[in-house]
Amino acid sequence: MKKYLTELIGTFIMVFVGCGAMVINQEMEGVISHVGVAMSWGLIIMVLVYTIGDVSGAHMNPAVTLGFWFAKRFPGKQVFPYILAQVSGALLASLSLKALFSANPTLGASLPANDWQQAFVFELFLTFLLMYVILHVSSKAKEKGIMAGAAVGATVGLEAMFAGPICGASMNPARSLGPALVSGHTEHLWVYLTATVLGALLAVSVVYTLEKLK
Repeated sequence: MKKYLTELIGTFIMVFVGCGAMVINQEMEGVISHVGVAMSWGLIIMVLVYTIGDVSGAHMNPAVTLGFWFAKRFPGKQVFPYILAQVSGALLASLSLKALFSANPTLGASLPANDWQQAFVFELFLTFLLMYVILHVSSKAKEKGIMAGAAVGATVGLEAMFAGPICGASMNPARSLGPALVSGHTEHLWVYLTATVLGALLAVSVVYTLEKLK
Protein backbone atom coordinates (compact mmCIF):
# COMPACT_ATOMS: atom_id res chain seq x y z
CA MET A 1 0.00 0.00 0.00
CA LYS A 2 2.89 2.36 0.71
CA LYS A 3 4.18 1.84 -2.82
CA TYR A 4 0.76 2.44 -4.36
CA LEU A 5 0.16 5.64 -2.40
CA THR A 6 3.64 6.82 -3.28
CA GLU A 7 2.93 6.25 -6.98
CA LEU A 8 -0.36 8.15 -6.67
CA ILE A 9 1.31 11.10 -4.94
CA GLY A 10 4.26 11.08 -7.32
CA THR A 11 2.06 11.03 -10.42
CA PHE A 12 -0.12 13.78 -8.97
CA ILE A 13 2.90 16.01 -8.40
CA MET A 14 4.34 15.24 -11.84
CA VAL A 15 1.13 16.04 -13.72
CA PHE A 16 0.29 19.05 -11.57
CA VAL A 17 3.72 20.60 -12.17
CA GLY A 18 4.19 19.55 -15.81
CA CYS A 19 0.68 20.23 -17.08
CA GLY A 20 0.50 23.18 -14.69
CA ALA A 21 3.49 24.74 -16.44
CA MET A 22 1.71 24.28 -19.78
CA VAL A 23 -1.51 25.83 -18.48
CA ILE A 24 0.25 28.78 -16.82
CA ASN A 25 2.25 29.37 -19.99
CA GLN A 26 -1.04 29.62 -21.90
CA GLU A 27 -2.76 31.75 -19.29
CA MET A 28 0.17 34.16 -18.89
CA GLU A 29 0.86 34.65 -22.59
CA GLY A 30 4.00 32.57 -22.90
CA VAL A 31 5.82 33.77 -19.79
CA ILE A 32 7.27 30.33 -19.10
CA SER A 33 8.06 29.56 -22.78
CA HIS A 34 8.33 26.21 -24.52
CA VAL A 35 11.83 25.73 -23.13
CA GLY A 36 10.55 26.45 -19.63
CA VAL A 37 7.75 23.91 -19.99
CA ALA A 38 10.19 21.24 -21.18
CA MET A 39 12.51 22.01 -18.27
CA SER A 40 9.59 21.81 -15.84
CA TRP A 41 8.80 18.29 -17.00
CA GLY A 42 12.41 17.18 -16.87
CA LEU A 43 13.16 18.73 -13.50
CA ILE A 44 10.06 17.41 -11.74
CA ILE A 45 10.81 13.91 -13.02
CA MET A 46 14.39 14.19 -11.74
CA VAL A 47 13.23 15.47 -8.35
CA LEU A 48 10.67 12.68 -7.96
CA VAL A 49 13.08 9.92 -8.98
CA TYR A 50 15.44 11.03 -6.23
CA THR A 51 12.55 11.49 -3.77
CA ILE A 52 10.49 8.33 -4.21
CA GLY A 53 12.70 6.09 -6.36
CA ASP A 54 13.73 3.92 -3.43
CA VAL A 55 10.11 3.52 -2.28
CA SER A 56 8.10 2.68 -5.41
CA GLY A 57 10.66 2.93 -8.18
CA ALA A 58 9.14 6.26 -9.27
CA HIS A 59 7.42 4.74 -12.30
CA MET A 60 4.56 7.29 -12.42
CA ASN A 61 3.86 5.88 -15.87
CA PRO A 62 1.80 2.81 -16.88
CA ALA A 63 4.03 2.27 -19.92
CA VAL A 64 7.10 2.05 -17.67
CA THR A 65 5.33 -0.30 -15.24
CA LEU A 66 4.25 -2.56 -18.12
CA GLY A 67 7.76 -2.36 -19.53
CA PHE A 68 9.31 -3.53 -16.26
CA TRP A 69 6.74 -6.33 -16.06
CA PHE A 70 7.47 -7.38 -19.65
CA ALA A 71 11.18 -7.39 -18.79
CA LYS A 72 10.41 -9.67 -15.83
CA ARG A 73 11.69 -7.06 -13.40
CA PHE A 74 8.30 -6.35 -11.81
CA PRO A 75 5.71 -8.71 -10.25
CA GLY A 76 2.53 -9.12 -12.27
CA LYS A 77 0.29 -8.85 -9.19
CA GLN A 78 1.41 -5.25 -8.66
CA VAL A 79 0.87 -4.06 -12.24
CA PHE A 80 -2.83 -3.21 -11.94
CA PRO A 81 -2.56 -1.47 -8.53
CA TYR A 82 0.37 0.58 -9.83
CA ILE A 83 -1.51 1.64 -12.96
CA LEU A 84 -4.64 2.41 -10.93
CA ALA A 85 -2.60 4.60 -8.58
CA GLN A 86 -0.91 6.40 -11.49
CA VAL A 87 -4.17 7.08 -13.31
CA SER A 88 -5.79 8.26 -10.07
CA GLY A 89 -2.92 10.65 -9.40
CA ALA A 90 -3.12 12.07 -12.92
CA LEU A 91 -6.89 12.54 -12.69
CA LEU A 92 -6.64 14.27 -9.30
CA ALA A 93 -3.96 16.60 -10.63
CA SER A 94 -6.05 17.45 -13.69
CA LEU A 95 -9.12 18.09 -11.55
CA SER A 96 -7.02 20.38 -9.36
CA LEU A 97 -5.83 22.33 -12.40
CA LYS A 98 -9.43 22.53 -13.63
CA ALA A 99 -10.46 24.03 -10.29
CA LEU A 100 -7.65 26.59 -10.48
CA PHE A 101 -7.93 27.41 -14.21
CA SER A 102 -11.53 26.63 -15.07
CA ALA A 103 -11.46 28.54 -18.37
CA ASN A 104 -8.42 26.75 -19.77
CA PRO A 105 -9.57 24.59 -22.71
CA THR A 106 -6.97 21.81 -22.66
CA LEU A 107 -5.38 21.63 -19.17
CA GLY A 108 -2.15 20.40 -20.75
CA ALA A 109 -3.78 17.62 -22.76
CA SER A 110 -1.62 15.73 -25.27
CA LEU A 111 -2.71 16.73 -28.77
CA PRO A 112 -1.11 16.24 -32.21
CA ALA A 113 0.01 19.38 -33.97
CA ASN A 114 -0.63 17.79 -37.36
CA ASP A 115 -2.03 14.34 -38.19
CA TRP A 116 -2.34 11.44 -35.73
CA GLN A 117 0.06 9.26 -37.71
CA GLN A 118 2.92 11.66 -37.10
CA ALA A 119 2.09 11.90 -33.41
CA PHE A 120 1.90 8.10 -33.14
CA VAL A 121 5.37 7.62 -34.61
CA PHE A 122 6.85 10.32 -32.41
CA GLU A 123 5.27 8.95 -29.23
CA LEU A 124 6.43 5.44 -30.12
CA PHE A 125 10.01 6.63 -30.55
CA LEU A 126 10.01 8.95 -27.54
CA THR A 127 8.72 6.26 -25.19
CA PHE A 128 11.14 3.76 -26.68
CA LEU A 129 14.05 6.08 -25.89
CA LEU A 130 12.76 6.82 -22.39
CA MET A 131 12.30 3.14 -21.53
CA TYR A 132 15.65 2.30 -23.12
CA VAL A 133 17.37 4.79 -20.80
CA ILE A 134 15.41 3.64 -17.75
CA LEU A 135 16.29 -0.01 -18.33
CA HIS A 136 19.98 0.87 -18.38
CA VAL A 137 19.97 3.02 -15.24
CA SER A 138 17.77 0.77 -13.15
CA SER A 139 18.16 -2.41 -11.16
CA LYS A 140 15.02 -4.56 -11.30
CA ALA A 141 12.23 -1.97 -11.10
CA LYS A 142 14.14 0.74 -9.24
CA GLU A 143 16.72 3.32 -10.20
CA LYS A 144 20.34 2.75 -9.32
CA GLY A 145 23.27 5.09 -8.87
CA ILE A 146 23.48 8.76 -8.08
CA MET A 147 22.96 9.83 -11.70
CA ALA A 148 19.81 7.79 -12.43
CA GLY A 149 17.43 10.64 -11.68
CA ALA A 150 19.48 13.06 -13.75
CA ALA A 151 19.55 10.66 -16.71
CA VAL A 152 15.79 10.03 -16.68
CA GLY A 153 14.93 13.69 -16.04
CA ALA A 154 17.26 14.86 -18.80
CA THR A 155 15.71 12.37 -21.23
CA VAL A 156 12.20 13.62 -20.50
CA GLY A 157 13.27 17.26 -20.72
CA LEU A 158 15.15 16.71 -23.98
CA GLU A 159 12.26 14.87 -25.58
CA ALA A 160 9.76 17.48 -24.44
CA MET A 161 12.07 20.17 -25.81
CA PHE A 162 12.33 18.91 -29.38
CA ALA A 163 9.12 16.91 -29.82
CA GLY A 164 6.64 18.74 -27.59
CA PRO A 165 5.45 21.10 -30.34
CA ILE A 166 4.68 18.14 -32.63
CA CYS A 167 2.95 15.60 -30.39
CA GLY A 168 3.02 16.91 -26.82
CA ALA A 169 5.79 14.47 -25.87
CA SER A 170 3.59 12.52 -23.49
CA MET A 171 5.48 9.21 -23.19
CA ASN A 172 2.96 8.37 -20.48
CA PRO A 173 -0.62 7.04 -20.79
CA ALA A 174 -1.65 8.36 -17.35
CA ARG A 175 -0.24 11.81 -18.04
CA SER A 176 -2.36 11.96 -21.23
CA LEU A 177 -5.46 10.31 -19.79
CA GLY A 178 -5.97 12.73 -16.88
CA PRO A 179 -6.06 16.03 -18.81
CA ALA A 180 -7.93 14.44 -21.73
CA LEU A 181 -10.81 13.19 -19.58
CA VAL A 182 -11.09 16.35 -17.47
CA SER A 183 -10.83 18.76 -20.42
CA GLY A 184 -12.94 16.62 -22.77
CA HIS A 185 -10.23 16.45 -25.44
CA THR A 186 -10.33 12.69 -25.98
CA GLU A 187 -10.32 12.74 -29.77
CA HIS A 188 -6.73 11.48 -30.08
CA LEU A 189 -6.36 9.85 -26.68
CA TRP A 190 -6.01 6.37 -28.15
CA VAL A 191 -2.75 7.45 -29.84
CA TYR A 192 -1.18 8.29 -26.49
CA LEU A 193 -2.49 5.15 -24.81
CA THR A 194 -1.21 2.74 -27.45
CA ALA A 195 1.95 4.28 -28.93
CA THR A 196 3.52 4.83 -25.51
CA VAL A 197 2.95 1.26 -24.35
CA LEU A 198 4.19 -0.16 -27.65
CA GLY A 199 7.29 2.01 -27.45
CA ALA A 200 8.11 0.81 -23.94
CA LEU A 201 7.61 -2.86 -24.86
CA LEU A 202 9.74 -2.41 -27.98
CA ALA A 203 12.57 -0.98 -25.87
CA VAL A 204 12.45 -4.02 -23.59
CA SER A 205 12.58 -6.33 -26.60
CA VAL A 206 15.59 -4.51 -28.05
CA VAL A 207 17.49 -4.51 -24.75
CA TYR A 208 16.71 -8.20 -24.23
CA THR A 209 17.92 -9.02 -27.75
CA LEU A 210 21.15 -7.07 -27.29
CA GLU A 211 21.83 -8.85 -24.02
CA LYS A 212 21.41 -12.19 -25.77
CA LEU A 213 24.08 -11.19 -28.30
CA LYS A 214 26.80 -10.83 -25.64
